[in-house]
Amino acid sequence: MDYRKLMDLVYVELVGLTEPEANSLRLYFKKCKISGKSENLIINKHIIENLYPIIEDEKMPVIQMDFDSYIAYSVTNESFTSWDDYEEFEGKAFRIYKRSRYLDFIKVHTFACDDYPGHFEHYGIVCLDHIVNVVSVEKPVINEVKMKIP
Repeated sequence: MDYRKLMDLVYVELVGLTEPEANSLRLYFKKCKISGKSENLIINKHIIENLYPIIEDEKMPVIQMDFDSYIAYSVTNESFTSWDDYEEFEGKAFRIYKRSRYLDFIKVHTFACDDYPGHFEHYGIVCLDHIVNVVSVEKPVINEVKMKIP
């Protein structure tokens, strides 16, 4: 599956990551949807009525994303991030950045450039609780897999 086919997804949850080999990366994501059942939210003495929570879509397979190599990756608690008009990207939950603070960081923090290791992309995945950033020369290999998430 091509990464661009994921770029219209809106709600995803990061459910795991691992490095199967040195400097390779495997990420697992679960597709989510808006619940059909409304709930009320109580904050202190205030009630907010008719909210529709975002829930995992149990019928959908897990998205497995493999990078054979990477320059860098990070996972950030979504609660500590904010919108930045400086950044330019395509996509919704799954993004490809043209300009980002993370790319700027990579250019300062590493010697990676178009000459070595070659042209690289910043893949960003905005999950419900995490923000995942991966910079890689390699395009990710994406498969849908059946697996039980605890």
